[in-house]
Amino acid sequence: MPRPILATVHLDALRHNLNQARVRAPDAQVWAVVKANAYGHGIERSFEGLRSADGFALLDLEEAQRIRALDWRGPVLLLEGVFEPRDLELCSRLGLWHTVHCTEQLDWLAAHKTQAPHRVFLKLNSGMNRLGFTPTAFRAAWARLNALPQVEEISLMTHFSDADGPRGIAHQLAAFEAATVDLPGERSLCNSAAILRHAHTPLRGEGVSTLAADWVREGIALYGGAPDHPEHTAAGWDLRPAMTLSTRVIGVQSVLAGDTVGYGSTFTAPSAMRVGVIACGYADGYPRHAPTGTPVLVNGVRTRVVGRVSMDMITVDLSPLGDTAGIGAEVVLWGLSPVSGAALPVDEVAAAAGTISYELLCAVAPRVPMVAA
Repeated sequence: MPRPILATVHLDALRHNLNQARVRAPDAQVWAVVKANAYGHGIERSFEGLRSADGFALLDLEEAQRIRALDWRGPVLLLEGVFEPRDLELCSRLGLWHTVHCTEQLDWLAAHKTQAPHRVFLKLNSGMNRLGFTPTAFRAAWARLNALPQVEEISLMTHFSDADGPRGIAHQLAAFEAATVDLPGERSLCNSAAILRHAHTPLRGEGVSTLAADWVREGIALYGGAPDHPEHTAAGWDLRPAMTLSTRVIGVQSVLAGDTVGYGSTFTAPSAMRVGVIACGYADGYPRHAPTGTPVLVNGVRTRVVGRVSMDMITVDLSPLGDTAGIGAEVVLWGLSPVSGAALPVDEVAAAAGTISYELLCAVAPRVPMVAA
């Protein structure tokens, strides 16, 4: 039989999580952000769960071609725009919308020969200091775009650095409003954290009234991660896990007090205990740096990783299950137990490993079979 590890993508959870953006931003159109192969869930595998989105936002042309190959004829947005002039040819051919965040992209667009003018999203660097025109250069960039015959419509966008934390969005929102005052065009400001925490914040602009208008960009929340964990949990935001990473116990060791477990002998048994060996490791995308104590479910019962994660195996404490768990016992690394319905949020696993849910979901290795259900 094949090695007993499986990632299951839950289409109903994707539909539910997409709807949460609509609940919180009822007047906005929703981009389903599917960059990084739909945050590790697979674009093709996730598509049926996300089909009701108003558009798909992604990173590169290969992902855009895959969306179009699924017979999606609605909006597709390149979040970082094009990377070289010839990319604009494919934008014309596939009808892609694209971000313009620098003078070079403006120059390429001005030199591009196309019969169908492009829809562009002009990006403001409102304080994140990654991509975008500075507030002092933004209006000149807009004026230049507006004069190009290659451009059909200009939307305005920015990205928040602290929507998930105590600093908040006020400083960036003020910069955006000052730079865009009186400029026409749809706005796109909200990422997942802003959708959940700030969607109803008033926004000044032509024809808009709240931060959520006109387009919101739902990323990690689509996949059941809380962008502001641990302040809020996914369940607290009414988000459901969109992926379950499951496996089984493939070996059991009975160790005595003082025995060590795994490479480096990083765990010493405090008393006699049963240790389960499970079929998952860092070659499957599970974080090697996950320490003893990282939560895991065995037969729906919460227990913990003990010792060091190795390439193909993880050792877990079977003490909370007594003698009931042996070879073949169900293990959930994150997600939902299909047997008991117990949930282990990916945010909790990530926090124990000192990282974020985004990284764990994106890191599931190609050797792990993945199915949609």
